[in-house]
Amino acid sequence: MNAAPENLQSVFDRTFAGISQGLDNFTSQLTQREVGTVISVATGIAKVSGLPGVGFEELVKFPGDVLGIAFNVDEDEIGVVLLGEYQDLHAGDEVERTGRVMDVAVGEELLGRVIDPLGRPLDGKGFLQTDKRLPIERPAAAVMDRAPVTVPLQTGLMAIDALIPIGRGQRELILGDRQTGKTAIALDTILNQRGKNVICVYCAIGQRASAVAKVVANLREKGAMDYTVIVVAEGNDAPGLTYITPYAATSIAEYFMEQGRDVLIVYDNLTQHAEAYRELSLLLRRPPGREAFPGDIFYIHSRMLERATHLSKERGGGSLTALPIIETEAQDISAYIPTNLISITDGQIYLSPSLFELGVLPAVDVGKSVSRVGGAAQRAAYRAVAGDLKLAYAQFEELETFARFGARLDDDTRKIIEHGRRIRACLKQPEFSPVSVPAQITVLLALTANLFDPVPLEKMTEAAHAVQAAAEKIPAEVNARLDTAAKLSDEDKKIIVEIARNVLAPFQPKPEPKPEVKPDAKPAAKIEPKEKP
Repeated sequence: MNAAPENLQSVFDRTFAGISQGLDNFTSQLTQREVGTVISVATGIAKVSGLPGVGFEELVKFPGDVLGIAFNVDEDEIGVVLLGEYQDLHAGDEVERTGRVMDVAVGEELLGRVIDPLGRPLDGKGFLQTDKRLPIERPAAAVMDRAPVTVPLQTGLMAIDALIPIGRGQRELILGDRQTGKTAIALDTILNQRGKNVICVYCAIGQRASAVAKVVANLREKGAMDYTVIVVAEGNDAPGLTYITPYAATSIAEYFMEQGRDVLIVYDNLTQHAEAYRELSLLLRRPPGREAFPGDIFYIHSRMLERATHLSKERGGGSLTALPIIETEAQDISAYIPTNLISITDGQIYLSPSLFELGVLPAVDVGKSVSRVGGAAQRAAYRAVAGDLKLAYAQFEELETFARFGARLDDDTRKIIEHGRRIRACLKQPEFSPVSVPAQITVLLALTANLFDPVPLEKMTEAAHAVQAAAEKIPAEVNARLDTAAKLSDEDKKIIVEIARNVLAPFQPKPEPKPEVKPDAKPAAKIEPKEKP
C-alpha cells in the first residue's frame, strides 16, 4: 500500500524540479514596440499621432492587418497612405511601426500569375510562396553599370519595327486618345516575344476589372502567360494601391533583369497613376501646382523609368525595356503629363484618332513618332530600306492632304500618292497577328522595288499576305543573315525581290490586248466622168 504514494511523490518531485530548473534558466526579454494612434481616417489616407521614430515611406500596420505607408512626416502628425480596405478603421485605433519599407515578392514562381501590388494572388490558383522579396523603391543602375542599347526588341508590327524601332533596354512611350489601340500595340509586342527568351510584365494601373480579365484571357489563349507576370490595381482599389503598383511591377521585372534575362514591362497606363498621386497629394494637403498636379509629379515617373536599362556584362548583361502608356485628351500631346513623359523617355509612338477612324490599324502617326535609341539597335536589313520608306511615306502624307483640295496633279505627284497608298496598305495589320522578321523584310523590299505599285488597291491586303507567306521560300543561309547585324548583299536582295515578284504576278492586271489592225482594202477604181462633146 505504501509503494503507490511513494511513486506518486517521486513524480511530483521530478516535475517540480524541472519547473524550478526552467525558471532558473528563463530570462525575460522585453520587445520594444512603437505604437501610435489614429487621429482621423479619410478616403485612402489616415492621420496618425505618435510614432516619433517613423521614417519616410516606412510601412505601418493597422488593426485587421491593413498596411499603410508613412507619406507625410510632420512635427505633430503623420500622413499615412492606406493600402487596402480601410472601412473598419476608426479614430483611436492603434498603429504600429514595422521597421521596414514596402516590398514585394519576386521569383520564377510569379510567371503565369496575376497578382496585386502586395503580392496577393488574384487568379484563384492558390497561395504564392517565394524565397525573396525586394523593396518597391530601388535606386536605378549607375551610369557605369549600363551598356549601350544594341539588340532590337521586335514587336511584330511592321510600322514600328521598320520605322520606329525599339531596342532592348529602351523606354518608348505609347500615347494617344482613348480607344486608339494603345493597349493592343503593347499586347502584340508581348505576344511576339514567344520563343525569344524575353520575360514580360504587364502592369494594369486603375483599369476596369473587365478590361484586365480580357487581357488575361487573350494572353492565356495565345500561350503568352507562360512567360508573363500581370500586376493589377483595379479602378475601385484604394488610391495608395494604384500609386505603388508600377513600382512593385518594376521590382519584379528588375529581379529577372539582374539574373541576366531580357525583360519587357508595360505600364498601362501612367495617366491613371498620375491622377492617383494627385488625389493622394490633395487629400494629404500637399499644395497643388500646375494643372493641380504637385511639383514632384515629374520625379515619381522619372525615378521609376530610369530603372529601365541595359546592364553591362559585369552586371549580368540583362535588360529592362519599358513601354509606358499614357492617354491624351483631344490629341493634345503638349499637356503637362505627356510632355513630362516625352522628355523622360527615349522616344514615342503616337496613335492618331483620324487614322484609327480611317481603319488604318495600328494607327501609328509616323510624322509625330520617333525612336531616339532604337535605330542603333535596328537590324541592318531594316536600315537598308527603312530610310527610303519613311521619306516616301512622309511625302505621301503631305501630298495626300494637298490632293484633297481637288488640285490638278502631275504624273510624278500621282505616282508618289499611289505608292504611298500601297505603303499604308502594307503597314496595316490586324490585332494579335505579329509578322516575323523575314516576312517583314520581304514586304519592305518589295515596296522599295515598287513591286506593289501595279497591284490594285482593293487587292493589296491579299497581295501583302501572299508576300508574307512566300517568305518561307527564302533560302536558309539568307534567312540566317536576316537575324544578324550583317548587311544584306545585293545578291540576297535580288533573291528576296525575285520571290516577291513571282508571288505578285497574279495580282497585277493583265495588259489589255491591242486591237488587230486590218490591212487596208484596195481602193476601188476611180471612174472619171466623160467629157461632154
